[in-house]
Amino acid sequence: DFLFFWGAVFLITTTLVALLKKENKELTPTKEETKGITDTYRLLFSIIKMPAVLTFCLLILTAKVGFSAADAVTGLKLVEEGVPKEHLALLAVPMVPLQIILPLIISKYTAGPKPLNTFYKAMPFRLLLGLEFAFLVWWTPQVKHEGGFPVYYYVVVLLSYALHQITLYSMYVAIMAFNAKVSDPLIGGTYMTLLNTVSNLGGNWPSTVALWLVDPLTVKECAGAQGQTCATTVAAEV
Repeated sequence: DFLFFWGAVFLITTTLVALLKKENKELTPTKEETKGITDTYRLLFSIIKMPAVLTFCLLILTAKVGFSAADAVTGLKLVEEGVPKEHLALLAVPMVPLQIILPLIISKYTAGPKPLNTFYKAMPFRLLLGLEFAFLVWWTPQVKHEGGFPVYYYVVVLLSYALHQITLYSMYVAIMAFNAKVSDPLIGGTYMTLLNTVSNLGGNWPSTVALWLVDPLTVKECAGAQGQTCATTVAAEV
């Protein structure tokens, strides 16, 4: 029902924009260096070949490796330890106002000449939160009782998520501000889209690898099956 409602809202609003919004044909478009798809890709490759851009792309592609496991796996491990999915989903609701307010606050610090300073300062705190998330997963079965989990446990999880959001948005807003600052105005759309795409890719591939490595890196013990190691999926099924 939730998805159906917002899907309908999306379709209606998009249709209204298409029908009611008119382009201003009197304004002359800004001169751009690209004229078609071929020119755009040729320009992209010329941008990527620039030493500073290449170095920056390598940095943002690898910058998020350190906290990829904590970001991708913590929620799944909490569910595995018995935390109800609906309770974790409800904890996302108080995060919404925080997610709206944080960019407004952080943008004041990223509007200066060195927006990446905020990125650098937030990184060690986000790495430390990875250790805190690992402790949270270890602590979860310790506090579990027959009725579920105590209220103070959910308070700790909520605070952990809130701190994580602060570090996450500090890095996110900082990198977006930097990309906007260094993009050439003549080819701003092409330039900024390239940098943002690489930035998004730098956040997605480490999480995918982390999820893929969970199973082979998990230590398992077999109960009631002599001579079985449970090291592989087949052995675990046996």
